[in-house]
Amino acid sequence: MMKITVSVIKADIGGFVGHSSVHPRLLETADAKLEQAKLEGMLIDYHVTHVGDDLNLIMTHKLGVDAEEIHQLAWDTFLACTEEAKKLKLYGAGQDLLSDAFSGNIKGMGPGFAEMEFEERTSEPLLVFMADKTEPGAWNYPLYKMFADPFNTAGLVIDPKMHEGFIFEVHDLQENSRVQLGAPEELYDLLVFLGAPSRYAVKYVYHKQSGEIAAASSTQKLNMLAGRYVGKDDPVLIVRAQNGMPAVGEVLEPFSNPHLVSGWMRGSHVGPLIPVSVNQSAPTRFDGPPRVVGLGFQLSSGELVGPQDFFADVAFEKARQKALDIADYLRQLGPFEPHRLPLSDMEYTTMPQVMNKLKGRFTKIDK
Repeated sequence: MMKITVSVIKADIGGFVGHSSVHPRLLETADAKLEQAKLEGMLIDYHVTHVGDDLNLIMTHKLGVDAEEIHQLAWDTFLACTEEAKKLKLYGAGQDLLSDAFSGNIKGMGPGFAEMEFEERTSEPLLVFMADKTEPGAWNYPLYKMFADPFNTAGLVIDPKMHEGFIFEVHDLQENSRVQLGAPEELYDLLVFLGAPSRYAVKYVYHKQSGEIAAASSTQKLNMLAGRYVGKDDPVLIVRAQNGMPAVGEVLEPFSNPHLVSGWMRGSHVGPLIPVSVNQSAPTRFDGPPRVVGLGFQLSSGELVGPQDFFADVAFEKARQKALDIADYLRQLGPFEPHRLPLSDMEYTTMPQVMNKLKGRFTKIDK
């Protein structure tokens, strides 16, 4: 059986207008680059899309994860789009490209990516989630709900193919280390880390019984790579559904309750992650609130049949309204925590420049 690789690679290479969206010419440029790669046989199929100001490349191929040819293709595509962005004087043109030269792998160079390789099942439903104005840990809550919470995912209780649970690979984004924890037996230990999304993020989820990969996310911390604030990480997530994995509806259900994530304006605020269609994904209010788009595909010998724009459904209207109500409340807090991030989480924002300016004004207090 032929193995298929799904690669989702994204970058912010110029906002239209400000940090809100991607100009159609950039989407056209990316589409032309990937179409050429498909004609040459490198790609089986692809889909070019965006969430907010992030350009997302969804690609299928047979080259495996971390394939130099695929990462080079994405890098060259982002460079070509950056040239278009500069011509249009788009905001922050090329801001996620932290190097001038490709070095064999896109890892550590700015763009975010999630990849997985597997043997395609008889029916292979695949969901791709893309977020804007937030960080990799934003997926912790929905992944926990999808793969470990029986109140969300009934299959964990009633489906014998899921009853043994799943294994979560959690990455420590500060120490560059990882740990694997099984659910349900290590659930409480798992939640210790998932509840701290600014430092810990789920990278992979595996089916415990079969060992099959179930989910893969991007965990690149753009600000840590650059050593300064250059924008939020805006992560992507790939999830396989049905037949031993959560049903499509179980995968989507966590987004019906918009959870709080870090990011929003200047990467410095907490806000609700609002589920939206691609056409609603341009963040406007205070450069937000943070957005998530969910696209569904059926894989057919690597062909991306779709997409289905899941969050365009009326069933998510109440989730959007709830998110907007939360946004109303948080915005009234202005620069006060918990709307603004705590100082410990603002090391890579613009805040240190203000702190340095005032450092000499502080004097010792006598005991």
